[in-house]
Amino acid sequence: MSKDIKIRKGLDLKLKGEASNTIVTASKSSIYAIKPADFHAVVPKLILKEGAAVKAGEPLFYSKYDEKVKFVAPVSGTISEILRGAKRRILEVKITADGNSDAISHGKVDVATASADQIKSLLLEGGCWPFIIQRPYSVIASSEDTPKSIFISAYATAPLAGDPEVFLADKKDAFQAGITALSKLTSGKVHLCVGKGSSLKDVKNADVHTVKGPHPAGNTGVQIHKIDPINMGERVWTVGAEDVAIIGNLFLTGEFKPERTVALVGTDAKEADRQYYKTIIGANVSSIIGEVDTDNTRIISGDVLTGDKLENNQFLNFYHNTLTLIPEGNEYALLGWLPFTRNKVPSNAGTSFSKLLGGKREVDTNLNGEDRALVVTGEMEEVMPMDIYPLQLIKACMAGNIERMENLGIYEVAPEDFALIDFTNTSKLEAQEVIRLGLDLMLTEVG
Repeated sequence: MSKDIKIRKGLDLKLKGEASNTIVTASKSSIYAIKPADFHAVVPKLILKEGAAVKAGEPLFYSKYDEKVKFVAPVSGTISEILRGAKRRILEVKITADGNSDAISHGKVDVATASADQIKSLLLEGGCWPFIIQRPYSVIASSEDTPKSIFISAYATAPLAGDPEVFLADKKDAFQAGITALSKLTSGKVHLCVGKGSSLKDVKNADVHTVKGPHPAGNTGVQIHKIDPINMGERVWTVGAEDVAIIGNLFLTGEFKPERTVALVGTDAKEADRQYYKTIIGANVSSIIGEVDTDNTRIISGDVLTGDKLENNQFLNFYHNTLTLIPEGNEYALLGWLPFTRNKVPSNAGTSFSKLLGGKREVDTNLNGEDRALVVTGEMEEVMPMDIYPLQLIKACMAGNIERMENLGIYEVAPEDFALIDFTNTSKLEAQEVIRLGLDLMLTEVG
């Protein structure tokens, strides 16, 4: 049964550079990488060494704090490099692909008759468990937990984000199998949130909710808040829409096939290249965009509000379906602090005529000002659709006041829920970073 959710607060950033709905196959990357930094709070323990031959789906490392959670190779080949940083921290495990389709086979499993223990065991052994993210704290779920509900968002509202309807168009069977498998891991329900007119409304074994409203209506945090809020001591899991199809494919084929459909967007991407590319998780971005002049163009794995900055020949984030190219903010306007002088910049504060003129805008990475101590009361609440006090919560996180953070709703939020506050707040406060530090403190002290 479909249930409607209408979000009123928020902000849609209408930007130029969206992708067409064409899907093509990207050039094969010669090197793939799994980056432990993509998995927040995971301390990796290596299983294999440099020079080892691997098959697709073979474990590379596991989590120090949950040894059942394994991270596997996306392709077959040879571990060509284990890149380390300060204090020998593992930054990347690089695999030189051999072009073969050798993969670890776990055997097909009928999700309709499989038990919860069988499903959990295959997810852990097959390398799909890292797709399951736990709320609170926005970290990989513990293999020992049972969530009260599971949320999947197939409604993208972030600026220029890839449309789940496009990359699930030919994966409906795998998506349904993934939904059925996940439904057996919770004591409650699987909630699937879609947009109006979605082709996914007939999915079985899930409560389907039609969501309408501006960004961040597509964020699972907002959807959880409206449908099944999190209280102290409770766990809710979230899974990305295409990740559900990867999970389903594991049960249908018995193999880990981490196909990722990536939308290439942004005004610095050529119009003819702005489309969807089928590739593999951990692929080198050069297989999609080639070489880019990074002095003048910012490569972002993800959307412009929450994505990660990349350089040439670096690798896609494990969870991202969007690759954004926008101009670097290298040019500074004379007397740029004056209102109504830069009318091509999207503005929520009314300091640009763009708010009145409407239409799509072109953005760069320029902050259009410096950090400042000025805090405008009520400004953050305009774009926060959740029933919390964002300014007070940010202050509590900065102070490290655990009791106050709990009272103000820290268990319900993730950094991405504060992305619009980063964009709109007058002080140019890095709200996502503050919330992440607050969540890390709660994870350490409360667990």
